[in-house]
Amino acid sequence: MDTPCDVTVRDRVATVTLNRPEIHNAFDETLIAALTATFVSLDDNDEVRAVVLAGAGKSFCAGADLNWMKRMAAFGKEENLADANALAAMLRALYALSKPTIARVSGAAYGGGVGLVAACDIAIAVPDATFALSEAKLGLIPATIGPYVIEAIGARQARRYFLTAERFDAAEARRIGLVHEVVAADTVDARIDAMVATLRAAGPGAQLECKALIRGVAHRPIDDDVIDGTAQHIASVRASPEGREGVAAFLGKRKPAWLE
Repeated sequence: MDTPCDVTVRDRVATVTLNRPEIHNAFDETLIAALTATFVSLDDNDEVRAVVLAGAGKSFCAGADLNWMKRMAAFGKEENLADANALAAMLRALYALSKPTIARVSGAAYGGGVGLVAACDIAIAVPDATFALSEAKLGLIPATIGPYVIEAIGARQARRYFLTAERFDAAEARRIGLVHEVVAADTVDARIDAMVATLRAAGPGAQLECKALIRGVAHRPIDDDVIDGTAQHIASVRASPEGREGVAAFLGKRKPAWLE
């Protein structure tokens, strides 16, 4: 029996592939649970330096599975809350991963699929990728994915695409900040490999701290607390074993230990 998501690790890079191609990798409770467990496991795996998220078949992720939606429609408020919390926890696990994450987007990324893209650190799409925050067409709202999508595209663009629920293409996704690059389908994997190589040149501890820094200062006024916090943060990182090794390697004109 096929698993709802596949994980392969090669050269310290984990590729997580949503594996429900017959329904365009749509979410249900089983896929959500599998992804949550996968992200938590990869976060604890010191042998993994980066994570690539992809979809099997024609689509990245087309949002909610229709059968799952039918089951949810029969749920009461408490059951719906538990279900929503499970999806929220999965997205949080992806967003909070201590390693760099890259979304490889081809085909459809709708609803929760857009949430996955936005929760990754870097997103690279092929030209025929399409996107939609389609919840309002169903009388719903993009609530659990909202924090990640709004952080990616800003409140102004969210007002448009949350309210219209319209589809948009990869070029528009890049323009509004949802994806970083649009790359031809026959070169997208090579581009991701090059991005991973760039990521692996940096210190893994520094990358973890960079992600923590962004979460700590984004959308906050640059006041005394923020200024003091950033000074404390860099002082701590400078004194860390990785920080000392990185500076020593640079001054000694040699590779740092994490590249050996």
